[in-house]
Amino acid sequence: MASGNAARKQRSAEEVEVSAAASGRKQRCRSSPVALEQLIHDRVRLGIVSALAVNDRLSFNELKGLLGTTDGNLSVHARRLEEAGYIDCHKSFDGRVPRTEYSLRKAGRTALRRYLDHMEALIRRVREG
Repeated sequence: MASGNAARKQRSAEEVEVSAAASGRKQRCRSSPVALEQLIHDRVRLGIVSALAVNDRLSFNELKGLLGTTDGNLSVHARRLEEAGYIDCHKSFDGRVPRTEYSLRKAGRTALRRYLDHMEALIRRVREG
């Protein structure tokens, strides 16, 4: 009985919990020991980081248009990424009009790369059956 419990604990240690994007349910999936990057797994935050990965800088309004989100929603998600050190927020004025621009930091690029590697590994595992 003790060896059965040890084997189950070993399997559990090798499994990574991932959110099933379509259903919102938790699923268990055998994968690499690297955990899914939960902070950027959210649709809006992943969109922000992805857009900034292919653009040096984007304004608040450009991101809002690309992601189809509201001012408040974008602001909250961008702040979470900024607090994590994944993006930089640059505030300035164009005359009297405030301008907010975002850029991706090295830590954000690394987190995105880790996230994409993990998702690609999950996709391969699913396709392999």
